[in-house]
Amino acid sequence: MSGTAPTSAPTSAQERRLALLATLTLLAMTACWGSTFYLIHDLVERVPVVDFLAVRFTIASAAMVLLAPRAIGRLSPEVRKHALVLGCLYGVAQILQTAGLAHTPASVSGFITGMYVVFTPFLAAAILHTRITRSTWIAVLLAVAGLAVLTLNGLSAGYGEALTLVAAGLYALHIVGLGAWSSPADAIGMAILQCLVIAAICLVAAVPGGITLPDTTSDWLAVIYMALFAGAAALLGQTWAQAHLPPTRSAIIMSMEPVFAAFFAVVLGGESMTLRMLAGGAMVLGAMLLVELAPRRKIEGEVTHIAV
Repeated sequence: MSGTAPTSAPTSAQERRLALLATLTLLAMTACWGSTFYLIHDLVERVPVVDFLAVRFTIASAAMVLLAPRAIGRLSPEVRKHALVLGCLYGVAQILQTAGLAHTPASVSGFITGMYVVFTPFLAAAILHTRITRSTWIAVLLAVAGLAVLTLNGLSAGYGEALTLVAAGLYALHIVGLGAWSSPADAIGMAILQCLVIAAICLVAAVPGGITLPDTTSDWLAVIYMALFAGAAALLGQTWAQAHLPPTRSAIIMSMEPVFAAFFAVVLGGESMTLRMLAGGAMVLGAMLLVELAPRRKIEGEVTHIAV
């Protein structure tokens, strides 16, 4: 018995450090996504959204392949299959969200997209058979309420909303899939293959109407920033981080995206701070802190990896 005690404590401490690092990675990735909102809002007035997505993920894919050209080759056939499925889920979700946005107010689209926070624990429980704790459910409800306060000025139901809701479900499946299939050793290869699939799907959607490219230096700089940091680096960070975090916890952390979007819109976009921003942001932040401060023995029990 005395021979096993010294090894278990460091392992537990290492797991806690890795979980903290994974949380900070997801938070940084989410902040990066949030920083792109005001850039995208301006850019899509000149470049169609699907064209922008195709260019963005093509650049991201090229950069990742150049940095790690052999990473995909090191993946097992099973892991490649998983990455292909995850890339398809994310790519189709991007297209559906974009199509829905054409028929839905941006605020409503943002709220419905954020409903992946609700879908994720249900899917994790159904697919991974994870036990979702009471504190986690409270955090989910708090995050949804915060998203509503932060984004909604009214809610309608129609074709665009239906497409966006399906996209939210696909994002939730992607989060659950990463939680089930990702591993630190395969993170780079999985992220690259996912990005290639996303780029291919966006290109297929964009090509029939012809691809419109940015025509100014500032627009190209914005696209490159979103490709390299909010695209390649964010996908790599998410893939690695979710190898160490349960899906529901990851989804709640990522619900901070509209909070960061509001922050950058005020700091860089010249928008005014409002009481709704403060209240909604505080609620989402409270949800994240609630799930982060929950007992680790319960949270770590949610991390389930499967092979199919």
